[in-house]
Amino acid sequence: MSFETKALPARHDVLAPDGSEVRILLGMPRGGMAHFRLLPGQVSIAVTHRTVEEIWYVVEGEGEMWRQDATREEVVLLTPGTCLTIPLGTRFQFRCIGGTPFAAVGVTMPPWPGGEEAVPVEGKWTPSLGG
Repeated sequence: MSFETKALPARHDVLAPDGSEVRILLGMPRGGMAHFRLLPGQVSIAVTHRTVEEIWYVVEGEGEMWRQDATREEVVLLTPGTCLTIPLGTRFQFRCIGGTPFAAVGVTMPPWPGGEEAVPVEGKWTPSLGG
């Protein structure tokens, strides 16, 4: 595998199944990285993943993340510098609660396999986005 370098794209590459803007960064055989963004007031669609787990690091704005598994449920405040995990099988949803866009960088393990990975679920908030 060769070295790779990439700047954050100015425009999003795709919309995630949860409706958020995705700027695809780099990947390797065991994981991939992407930049996720919501505009002020936007609420994602709640989803769970079939085969991947993620680690997110907030880089901009303010938001909230709802996570639920078989034994617990929580909502956490997301501000720059916050890092969180989304283990396999976790239901999750996020929203931008500040006056500026919310953005996080996420690592997906294994790499994102495609659109069928995310399964819509009932979430904490009413989504404002379509997938």
